[in-house]
Amino acid sequence: MAQKIYRPNVAAIILSPKYPEEVEVLIANRVDLDNVWQLPQGGIDEGETPKEALLRELKEEIGTNDVEIIATIPNWVSYDFPPKVAERMKPYCGQRQKYFLVKLKPNGKINLNTEIPEFKEYKFVKMKDFYKYINNFKRPVYKGVLKYFREQGYI
Repeated sequence: MAQKIYRPNVAAIILSPKYPEEVEVLIANRVDLDNVWQLPQGGIDEGETPKEALLRELKEEIGTNDVEIIATIPNWVSYDFPPKVAERMKPYCGQRQKYFLVKLKPNGKINLNTEIPEFKEYKFVKMKDFYKYINNFKRPVYKGVLKYFREQGYI
């Protein structure tokens, strides 16, 4: 059996500037898929640190990297793509992600009209409403990561 190859990736749980008084998470609706909401994420380029990739990806995907990093999950989280996605993402069978918990600074302005738009809309949702939007294959990964940050007392 061939060895599985996972794409190195970063993902951001972006809290609104109201944090810590209110815990609201940014979710974004993908341009290429109907009603698929997710957290901003993206690949790590050769020679790039996860933090550098995070800041670059946020700028590319939501038009700002004006964030304060609160915490990062210590381990890497892997998941396999569903078959349709795996076909598009060859040679990768999934992603190996480093998650960051960040807060949008009060002056941070989100602009989805980026060079190559990935999202058509975004919103900040309360934690209790988060899973009303996230119903795709990433849901188990998100649950584990959010559980970790909750247990650490961040959210």
